[in-house]
Amino acid sequence: MSTTDPQHQVAGLSGQDVTEAVEQHRDIATQVGEVLMSMQEVTLRFGGLMALDAVSFDIKRGEILGLIGPNGAGKTTCFNAMTGVYKPTSGSITFDGTALTRQRRYQITRLGIARTFQNIRLFGEMTALENVVVGLDARHRTSVPGALARTPRHFREERSAIEQAMALLAFVGIADRAADKARNLPYGYQRRLEIARALGTEPKLLCLDEPAAGFNPAEKDELMGLIRQIRDEGYTVLLIEHDMRLVMGVTDRIVVLEFGHKIAEGLPEEIRNNPAVVAAYLGVPDDGAA
Repeated sequence: MSTTDPQHQVAGLSGQDVTEAVEQHRDIATQVGEVLMSMQEVTLRFGGLMALDAVSFDIKRGEILGLIGPNGAGKTTCFNAMTGVYKPTSGSITFDGTALTRQRRYQITRLGIARTFQNIRLFGEMTALENVVVGLDARHRTSVPGALARTPRHFREERSAIEQAMALLAFVGIADRAADKARNLPYGYQRRLEIARALGTEPKLLCLDEPAAGFNPAEKDELMGLIRQIRDEGYTVLLIEHDMRLVMGVTDRIVVLEFGHKIAEGLPEEIRNNPAVVAAYLGVPDDGAA
């Protein structure tokens, strides 16, 4: 990690520098609307517990897909299956043409999937800048011997990582806190920092697990704007969120789970008026019977 002063890095970046650095993270070869990830009949059991039961849905390039459902519906389990935390009992998960079920977690990251967590997982004693540089390390090519020998490639990658990390901090709106330790940042800034670190891995798919947890209404509105901006920069977003106003306001499509089953899929307005979804959230039969 460089000893370069983060505050100096902030001052040294022009608007054009930030724009050019952020654009390095775009997947310019993708075409909006094509299937990026496909889950087909994915089942996941833990002993006698059926966490996912033959769940199928696609994620299209360039969209914001919402994954919603009551507590215990299987939403985070889906994330964990996609990112290699859990191996499905049966079924298939394909990402950009590659089967994921036998991939290791670091391989899945390199393929282009990044995620945040319900409970923030930052390196508290590291600065905001250093936390994002850690994410960028996933794409570096310098070997351990090369880093120890301080080769020219190592220096080039180190400088590039600092510039890109500062650009990402600016992108999420916290560049002025680059030198602060992560544990000292306000809660909302820690959430933004986790997103910046995930973007540092240069993902094709960004999975956000309840990013608005603990936010006030104003912060949720700002988060909606940030998620839209992330999509506009060329990323695909999969969003788990309990706040229905946020979900309905930012997603292009929605998938609904209940007790490990997919019970609905469609446009936000279709989901809003779906009897099965209303029943799942209100705890009443979908036929309206008492």
